[in-house]
Order: sequence, then structure tokens, then C-alpha cells
Amino acid sequence: MNSLIDEWKYVKGSKFLKGIFIGPLVAALFFGLMFSHNQINKSPVVVIDEDHSAYSRELITKLNASQYMQVTNVFASRMAPEDLLANEQAVAVIMLPSQLEMRRLQGLSSNIGILMDNTMPSGLTGIRTAIQEIITTENMTISMTRLAQSGMAADASKGLISPLSLQQRMLFNPTSSYVGFMVLGFVNIVVLMITTTAAGSIAPRLRQEGRLFAHGSSPAQLWARSIPYAVLSAISLLLCYGLLKQVGNMRFEAEPYLFVIPLLIYTFALSLMGMLIGYSAQDSSKVSLRTSFVLYPSFLATGIQLTPLAFPLFFQITAWPLPMNWLNRLLRDMALRNGGLTTYGREIGALLIIIGVVSLFIGLLVYREARQARLTQEMHVESDVLSAVI
Repeated sequence: MNSLIDEWKYVKGSKFLKGIFIGPLVAALFFGLMFSHNQINKSPVVVIDEDHSAYSRELITKLNASQYMQVTNVFASRMAPEDLLANEQAVAVIMLPSQLEMRRLQGLSSNIGILMDNTMPSGLTGIRTAIQEIITTENMTISMTRLAQSGMAADASKGLISPLSLQQRMLFNPTSSYVGFMVLGFVNIVVLMITTTAAGSIAPRLRQEGRLFAHGSSPAQLWARSIPYAVLSAISLLLCYGLLKQVGNMRFEAEPYLFVIPLLIYTFALSLMGMLIGYSAQDSSKVSLRTSFVLYPSFLATGIQLTPLAFPLFFQITAWPLPMNWLNRLLRDMALRNGGLTTYGREIGALLIIIGVVSLFIGLLVYREARQARLTQEMHVESDVLSAVI
């Protein structure tokens, strides 16, 4: 209890109190506004029109009318795509072949080419889908017109051309908003960096001040010192999620009073892991370098920018000891999918296992150092006794 009160007093006057609220909130505000546009609309494309017909111009108008594309230039003859895509003036080149209208009137097929610059795949979002929809609609219109001219009814011709139709619905993140995964991940990374660095500095700071065992040699007195960092980090994260919901229209369906339970378990696991990483550091300045062993894997392998399913099984398994892996799962499960707290016992159980294992290692380190300190003290006492006798 004395350790907990002592650490609260230290946190109250430290930079951590300001950093844990200002840093994540600024990140949430900045990235929330930066990625507030949920979709990339009107990506620039150029068209090479070798047909020069009324139908090719009609097709270009339909391409330009799509919400995903904007036709910036139309060229009359074939050009090297490297020149057209240089300087990022366009992300795709659409090629309309010669005799396009004539072959359409004759009932012959034509190939429309599309060359896409995939150096930045995110710039192509929606283009392939939009072009496919336009081509499918054109094929349907042309085929139904021909069948209608032959005397077939509209319903019969539609059943003949397209007997099956697809209806799809995107759940939980229908607009593919970056706020729900990328921005959320950036905020979580900022909190992880601040919390692990601050909690990791506890033992080196106390050791330098000569107060590491001021309240006893039990690991519980050091374990209790992580509570202020866990509580403040959980409050900071909850505030950031609320800000992202208001600024970036982030989906958050879970009740805050329920989600705060796994959030506190996560921040407690994070604080203890930071304490374990920084325990043996000579001074506080060495701790931030050590936290990179948690920071970078958490950024890469826990599903911030890429789904964990994109990684080999080995990397998916190596992400299990990282607390942020389970936080991201809880966010996707409870905040985005509106799952109940009791449904995700596996994620909460994994965090509790991390807390138990990390606490065990901290306890072993504390007992070892306390034992060495006692032995050193006994040796000094014996030396003083011998000196007095002599």
C-alpha cells in the first residue's frame, strides 16, 4: 500500500501524467481528421481511345461518371504506359481498341485493356470494381437489346443472360474506414510506447535512488507500483476512442462501462511487461531502447495495417505474448462487432496469462536481487566485525 501511494505521488508530478493524455489525444485528433475520408474517390485515370467513335466517347463518359475514377486525359493513339503514369499524374491507363463500335454492331467481342500502377495499391481502391461493374452493365444492356430485337421478353432474356445475381453486404465496417483499424492502431501504439517506457523506468529509478526495497523485498510492493500507469493509460485510451468516434466517425458499439474491464486488464499487462523489460536497466535512459522489442512487433504483427491472417502461422503465434494483439482482437470483437464481454473469455484469459507469467519473472528478478543485496550486506557486516576485532 505504501508503494502504491508513493508511486501515485511520483506520477502526479512526472511527465507521464501529461504525456499519457496529451500524446494519444493529439494522435487521435490528427490521424482521425487525416483519415476522415473513408474512401478514395476520383482516382485519376487516362484513356487511350483508338476507336474515335460515338460509342467510345459514350463509354468514356460512363467511366468518368464513376465515383471512383476521374478521366483526366484522353489520347487518340497508343502511348507507353510508363510515360502516362510518370509523376503520379494517373494511377491507371484504360485502352479502348480500334473498331470497338463496329465490332459491337456486328455482335463481336472486343478486349478493353487496363494498366494499373500498383506501386501504391491503396490508390487503386474501387477502380477495378467500378470498371467491372461498367463492363458488366454494358454487356447486359447489349445482350438484352439483341434478344429483345429477336422477340424475346425482357424477363426471359435477363434470365437467359444472367440467371444468378449477387447481393453482398459489408458488415461492421461497411465504408472500409481507416479509422477503425489504422488510426486506432496508431493511437494504441502511442499509448504502448508511453506506458511501457514509464513503467519500465520504475525499477531503475528506485535503484538509483536507493529505494528499491524501501518498503520490503516482496515483489508485491513493486507490482503495485504499476497500477497508476495502468489506470491512467486505460482512461487515456477510453478518451481517445471517444474522440475518434466523434471526430472520425469510428464505430464503437460496446458499452464503455463493459469495455473498461478488458481495457484495464490490457493496460495492467502492458505496464507489467514494461516493468519486466526495464527492470535490469542501469538507468531510465536505457529503457526506451528496450521497449522497441515490444513496440515494433506490436506494430507489425498484431493486425494494425494488415490482418494477422496475411502472416505465416509462425508469426501469428509469436504475436500471442504481445498484449496489444489481444487488445486489437477485443476492439474488433466488442467495439466493432458489438460482442458481449462473456463471449471473449479467450482474449481476456490470454491477457491474464500474460500478467501471471510476467509477474512470475518479475518476482524471480526481485527475489534474486534482494538475495544478492542481503548477501552483500552480510558480507559488509562480517567485514566490519573483523575489522573491529583486529
